[in-house]
Formats: sequence, C-alpha cells, structure tokens
Amino acid sequence: FSALPSAAGYALMAGAQGFGMLLLGRVLTGFAGGVTSASIPVYISEISHPGVRGMLGACPQLMAVLGSLILYALGKYLGLVLDWRWLAVAGEVPVLAMIVLLCFMPNSPRFLLSQGKEDEAMASLCWLRGKDTDYAQEYEQIKDSVRKQSQRVSCAEIKDPFIYKPLLIAVGMRFLQQLSGVTCVLVYLQPIFKKTSVILEPEYDAALVGLVRLFSVAIAAVSMDKAGRKILLFVSAGVMLVSNLTMGLYILFVPPSQNSTIANKTLGRSAQGSSALPSGLRSLNSLTLALLPAGYAMGWGPITWLLMSEILPLKARGVASGLCVVVSWLTAFTLTQFFLRVVGAFGLEVPFLFFAVICAGNILFTGCCVPETKGRSLEQIEAFFRTGRRSFMR
Repeated sequence: FSALPSAAGYALMAGAQGFGMLLLGRVLTGFAGGVTSASIPVYISEISHPGVRGMLGACPQLMAVLGSLILYALGKYLGLVLDWRWLAVAGEVPVLAMIVLLCFMPNSPRFLLSQGKEDEAMASLCWLRGKDTDYAQEYEQIKDSVRKQSQRVSCAEIKDPFIYKPLLIAVGMRFLQQLSGVTCVLVYLQPIFKKTSVILEPEYDAALVGLVRLFSVAIAAVSMDKAGRKILLFVSAGVMLVSNLTMGLYILFVPPSQNSTIANKTLGRSAQGSSALPSGLRSLNSLTLALLPAGYAMGWGPITWLLMSEILPLKARGVASGLCVVVSWLTAFTLTQFFLRVVGAFGLEVPFLFFAVICAGNILFTGCCVPETKGRSLEQIEAFFRTGRRSFMR
C-alpha cells in the first residue's frame, strides 16, 4: 500500500513539467514514508525472536542513514554529469525492489491469528523460526495473547493502565525524540556549519556527520540485545546533552564575525569572519555538531521506534503506532518551521540550549518511565503492563 504511491511519486518528480508535479510527487512519497514509519517497526517486532529483536529493530534506522549517505553521494556526483531528475529515477530502484520482495514476505503470526487464520499463522511461525526449533510453545503463547485481545480497543478501555501507560510512554518518547533537536540540525546542517565555522567545506562536513551516524546506529544494532535498551537510551541522551550544551555555549561566547552577508543573516555570522578562529576551536565545533546525530543514532533514534512496537498492546498496536508517528512528524514539522524564526529573533544559541534542557529531561524520562524489554517476549511485556508485576520482566 505504501510502495505504490511512493513509486508514483518518484515517477512524477522524474518527469515533472512544473512545480505542481514536483509538489504532488513529494506529497505521495511523504505519505508512503508515513505509512512505512508506522508499519515497519510493528511488523519487525511481531516476527522477531526476542533474542534478536533489538538488532532487527535497529535495521530501519540503519537503512535510513545508509540511504541518506547514498543519496547525498548521488546528489553531489551524479548531478555533475546528469540532470537532477535522475535522482528521482534512482529513488525508484529500492521502491520497485520492495514491491517484488514483499511478495515473498509472510504476514506476522499475530496478525494472522487476529484474523482467525490459525493454520497460516502456524506455517508463518514455522517458516520464521525454522522447522527444527520448538516453535509450538511460542505459538500457543501468541495464540493465548491474541485470544485475550480479540476485540479492538474501545474508548472506555483507554482508561485501563494496561492501555494508557504504554501509550503515554510511546507517545512521550516520540515527542521527546524530536524535541532533542536532531531533525532541525539535519535539515539546516550546512547553514549551521557555515555560521559556526568548520575545518572542511560545509558539504564535506555533512558527509562526515552521515558517516558518524551510520557508525553509531551500527553500534546500537550490535549492542542493543546485549547491553539493553535503557543503557543505550541513557548514553544517547547524555551524548546529545553534551553536544547541544557545548554548541550553545560555543555560539554564545565565541565573538560573532563583523562580516555579515544577506545570505547568512538568518543564521548569524558569516563563514569568512569565523574562519579566522583557531583551528582547535573549529575542530571542536565540527566534532561537537557531529556528536548530536551520532548520539541520536545510537539510542533515541532506533530504540524509540522499537520500544513503540514492543510495549504497545496488541489490540491497540495499529492505532497507537499511527498516533505515535503523527506526534513525531507533527513535532518535527513544527520545530523546523519555528527554528529559523527563533534563530532570527534570539540567536542560534537559544535553540541549542533549549535542546540541551530537553535531553536532560530525556534522561529523567528514561529512568522513571521506560521499562527494559531486552530478551522479553511481547507477551511478557504485555503481562508486565497488565499486572504491574516486575517478575514478568526478569
């Protein structure tokens, strides 16, 4: 359902004859991105074994970062020899591959059981786990969980702690994730680099940030099932806190350039004047700014998507995950819209200091509200929220 509008959107952009076709193409691809953002984490959590669910849950973020790097390289080097429309053609390749590969992917056993298709659910679980594994016990646990939640969630049930507690945690994480500032930094990365002065050209620093993000999310994917979710969330929020705070203080106390141009007036001083800064300060600035998306990628990026699909109860998982995606992208849209206005009115240091405060709040939120789900089945996690007994999570 998401692949078809995505394919149509890229085709419209590749053959665009005006701004309207470009805009419609972006709307279609954005719609497809929203659908996949809600469905992919849920699907992965429902087909994964608890021992590898963390690693597999980090894969969407890993692929997103890798895709950004590939498209960055295509945009920089393909654009030198070919028309920009070929970028849209390149975007069609993974979409068409997805359409083909989806034909071979099974529905999740939980979904099939919710539809009353027990034989298909057993066959799906057998294919996912392998015939030589003891999948019969897991099948009975899933079947029992689905039977208890055979009806869709009602408005009256939202008052049940079993429903609203995981929902509030999931929505809160998505909200705080965006308020950490990473989306604004990635959207306005090159203008920020020009303002704050860096060692390399801004476009090369952007590539460096992408590589650091890729390395960080790879670390998260490898260590999530060993170290646990909460420790990575703590480390991630701590790194983002240090990065935002250092950037805010750097911009606040490093004297602005006397050379200001219209092109960079919105984001402060010009790159020419700030290039006179000591190379050590400029190196520190490049490293600090790269640490923000790196810290995000090792915890608050992939884990919030994974936890959303792990802690939400089965009967509310579809609707609740959609709500989480709406909150996430609505927050991101609002931040990116107001970021430049705040910078123009108060200076670039104010958003970074605000993001630092939010990251400190992320640490408190993780310690007080987020459960550790490492190595736990979805049924165990549901039982924890239903009964409040921590023995289910040990």
